Amino acid sequence: MLSLATAALFATAATARLMDSLPSVPQGWTQLRQAALDEPITLRLALPQQHAAALEQAVLDMSTPGHPNYGKHMSRLELRSYTAPTKEAVSSVLGWLTSSNIKPLVNNDWITFSTTVETANELLNTTFAWYQYEKGGSPKLRTLDYSVPDELADSIDLIQPTTRFGQLGAKRSTIFDMHILGPVEEEAKVNAQAASAAVADCNTSQITPACIKSLYNIHYTPATSGNLVAFASYLEEYARYSDLASFESRWLPAAVGQNFTVQLVNGGLNNQNSNSDSGEANLDIQYILGVSAPIPILEYSTGGRGPLVPTVDEPGPSSNEPYLEFLTYLLDQPDSALPQTLSTSYGEEEQSVPADYALKICNMFMQLGARGVSVLFSSGDSGPGDSCVRVTDNAAYFQPTFPGACPYITSVGATRGVSPEAAVSFSSGGFSTLHPRPSWQNTAVSTYLTSIGKTYSAYFNASNRGFPDVATQGASFAVVDKGRNALLSGTSASSPTFAGVVALLNAARKSQGLAPLGFLNPFLYSNAAAFTDITTGYGSGCTSNSAFGRNGARWNATTGWDPVTGLGTPLFDKLLAAAAPGVKNA
Repeated sequence: MLSLATAALFATAATARLMDSLPSVPQGWTQLRQAALDEPITLRLALPQQHAAALEQAVLDMSTPGHPNYGKHMSRLELRSYTAPTKEAVSSVLGWLTSSNIKPLVNNDWITFSTTVETANELLNTTFAWYQYEKGGSPKLRTLDYSVPDELADSIDLIQPTTRFGQLGAKRSTIFDMHILGPVEEEAKVNAQAASAAVADCNTSQITPACIKSLYNIHYTPATSGNLVAFASYLEEYARYSDLASFESRWLPAAVGQNFTVQLVNGGLNNQNSNSDSGEANLDIQYILGVSAPIPILEYSTGGRGPLVPTVDEPGPSSNEPYLEFLTYLLDQPDSALPQTLSTSYGEEEQSVPADYALKICNMFMQLGARGVSVLFSSGDSGPGDSCVRVTDNAAYFQPTFPGACPYITSVGATRGVSPEAAVSFSSGGFSTLHPRPSWQNTAVSTYLTSIGKTYSAYFNASNRGFPDVATQGASFAVVDKGRNALLSGTSASSPTFAGVVALLNAARKSQGLAPLGFLNPFLYSNAAAFTDITTGYGSGCTSNSAFGRNGARWNATTGWDPVTGLGTPLFDKLLAAAAPGVKNA
């Protein structure tokens, strides 16, 4: 017999609170049939963290140079004490589920449970059905809305997958362009490289590790012991051992023989003979190693694909990366297993990701920062945006990227050229629609906003988080992919490059017995003089939207921070002096 308290949770629909809803079946999707009542379904439920505000403040304190708690990162158990839900929330939700003969699995602030469609329909006051995307892929079991008992609503952040429509589709790495070199082009590139070697190891028609190190004044050689830099691979892309060996022989002879290790997550694979694209993963490994060798490198290969809200530019099928699965795995790892630096070169529109999901993922990136991990993402390759259409009302607006606009990651834009470096036209930037502007970038962003006045003010929220934070070269990177020499462009090149820089800084700090940098942004914004300010070039986009005229819209690179190149490109000697005083750049 149910207790009165439990029975109260099974009230009529009139007392249920709507958690999420869609006005109609998303564009491109068709309902195939109602789900059979006895079909199985597995759902994940997020519980509110009881010390969320205190955790945010603790992360800010431990990440701000000069604060007494700077560098005092948390262990896994310490972090879980902040993210744990209240006992009352856990008890109420478990009571609700177990009363329907469900056996839930609790992992701190997450509950996973499996049941039947019939029970899920009753619990969530909804009707699950099978939906099919018009261009193929497997059907998805979804619903257009869901509710929970009003008494439970404050004990639940979200339940998914429910209203999140998605399907397998093309990758959304931030590679802007990939060009395979033919024999004649290859010979010309080699000759041009040799001719320019005496200048600065740089030829802007082909960026190499030697060019990056020369341009950013990188001479430091780190120890290997106790250091680890990692990158995340999704959507069935795998870095290739043979391509890395060829890359080392050609462009990085001092690193010949260094390989990488692979950790499989959520059904991910390490298929060295895959016919799928591998350009993204190869670019990541080759330029992290190109900058940070001989620091050990780890690839996380994550299977599965995350939820997608169809938009004009991403109508489906789903290509959202499974950040939730990856981050849950990573945060469960023991302290000794975590990398000090993590780079990811995937992303999508912020509006294509359900807001509650996006906020939860950003919170999990913050948790990694709390444990001393520096997290970097490519800012994206669409300037201010592609179609620049807001799906909620079809209004013109600038499109921020996800997770590139999350304040707890370091967002990396792109440049081109050498004397001087200039913003590259595809480099994404702008202002989040979800995240308020953090205090550490107040001065830099306010100065920029004052300089542009009311330009484009109708198309972005000026009080929100600005991105990117920094930039590096991002055009015409020499890579080896599937045995072929190629040139890749995109902020996909910029993030691993800057991650290599950060890995060196973390190694230098370790050599002095200092903690890793962890969440980077307060350190970066307090050391703006350690960057070359990029003041020429622009990021362009919105060309298909008539609201912006024939030439679309553009963010210009300007003095100080700007939403194309952030603070600018790294001056390694100055960053090293700030991060690890006394360590020589040699």
